[in-house]
Amino acid sequence: MATPGRIELDKLSVEQLKGLKEQTDLEVNLLQDSLNKIRTAATRLESASAALQDLSLRPHGKKMLVPLTASLYVPGSLDDAEKVLVDVGTGYFIEKTMAQGKEYCERKINLLKSNFDELVEVTTKKKAIADEMGLLLQAKLRQASPGPSS
Repeated sequence: MATPGRIELDKLSVEQLKGLKEQTDLEVNLLQDSLNKIRTAATRLESASAALQDLSLRPHGKKMLVPLTASLYVPGSLDDAEKVLVDVGTGYFIEKTMAQGKEYCERKINLLKSNFDELVEVTTKKKAIADEMGLLLQAKLRQASPGPSS
């Protein structure tokens, strides 16, 4: 007996199976894109955390280049290394102490890694389902096509 909400793949027609496989492949691709975005965000936060560490070691009044964008830097000097602005998203910044800024980065990195691990698990299951559908579809297509005559 089938469990509620579960589709018995072997009872589907070839067309239904093709449609379901395409949908599952699309879901797998979207999940893999999400994994890449999470990995990129975690890398950025790790880079920000390292920059905070580097900044905390610099002396007061130190001359440096300050990034305004990814490719635009302006000259500046370090006034107070104990206060930092933390980008919390959508153009909002919050002033925090150096320790709070580092802790914020670590918290976000841990959250992203947790989400990444969960998403890897879901993606693996979806990929296994898609592979199972592909094998079943190939078997059904072989049954439907007439064998070579000898």
